[in-house]
Amino acid sequence: MRMAELSAESGVPVATVKYYLREGLLPPGARTSPNQARYSAAHVQRLRLIKALTEVGGLTLASVGAVLRAIDEHETPHQTMGVVQQELAGPAPKVSDEAAGWATGLLQDLARRHGWQWHEPGTGEPGNNEVANLVAALATAKELGHERLAERLDEYVRLALRVAEVDVEVVVGLTSVDKIIEVGLIATVLGDRIFAGLRHLAQEQLSRELLGGPPA
Repeated sequence: MRMAELSAESGVPVATVKYYLREGLLPPGARTSPNQARYSAAHVQRLRLIKALTEVGGLTLASVGAVLRAIDEHETPHQTMGVVQQELAGPAPKVSDEAAGWATGLLQDLARRHGWQWHEPGTGEPGNNEVANLVAALATAKELGHERLAERLDEYVRLALRVAEVDVEVVVGLTSVDKIIEVGLIATVLGDRIFAGLRHLAQEQLSRELLGGPPA
């Protein structure tokens, strides 16, 4: 297909497609003349992935570039999704060293008991941004005097495993890495919003039943 057809098929404006080509986010098409090139279904899929990363994931183009490099360097879908998770998480907020040490110890023990891989925060490797944010969340709970949240970590693990199973099931059977990452990203980002909304509805119902709210 030509540039105009690629734009129409992907829903990305021609000017944006040209920008992605200049920045190396989109591979060049097959030249048919000095000023013309042909593009394939792979280009459409790559543009859809970039749209998902920027519009759904809210990633910067620099972060998008990191994800695309992982794909183009033939990292496994698992490794590439780790890069996506790293970029989605972003840097963690600052907490006190004491609270962070307490939270880190709890999470290291949790990972050991459940056989999970531990990602040391601050190493720059995929996985550590998510862990750093988790450490910061627990540390903040401690600083606010709500350490009791830590007593429910194993229950959160059981719930997280079930949700993760639902997320991963949607990409099983897909063969294109671009498609796996696109669907995995959408399942993660929109799944978080869906789960948060359902959680709030469930909390409202239980609050009404247990705390004496007004009747529905």
